[in-house]
Amino acid sequence: MFLSAIPVIGNIVSKAMDVIDKMVPDKDLATKLKHDFEVQVLNQDFSVLQKEIESQARIITAEAEGKSWLQRNWRPILMLTFTYVVAHNYIIAPLFSLTRLELPPDMWELLKLGIGGYIIGRSVEKSVKSWKN
Repeated sequence: MFLSAIPVIGNIVSKAMDVIDKMVPDKDLATKLKHDFEVQVLNQDFSVLQKEIESQARIITAEAEGKSWLQRNWRPILMLTFTYVVAHNYIIAPLFSLTRLELPPDMWELLKLGIGGYIIGRSVEKSVKSWKN
């Protein structure tokens, strides 16, 4: 099931499917109800995700087309800075016996959000397109 790839929604749908299995003794009816439920969730979920992805894409497009060099490049600079810090701490510093850089916990959260948001956003965007086709 595609929805299992989306943690919160996948868990809710999975629990609902278990409830249908337990509450509906007729297996054919249970299968139909589960199918109808899944279709409803997919339709509802993708419309929300699609609007969010389109909104994020408009923001990134506006930044990329901005007049200021900094406006166009702040995201890549930030991610390259994070990449350097990770490379420094785990590759460069151990090789050359250098001091590791102190990282605030919020930086790791921002890094996970930036990388995770990009990966998940692209995955969902591609999935929505293929599902609609």
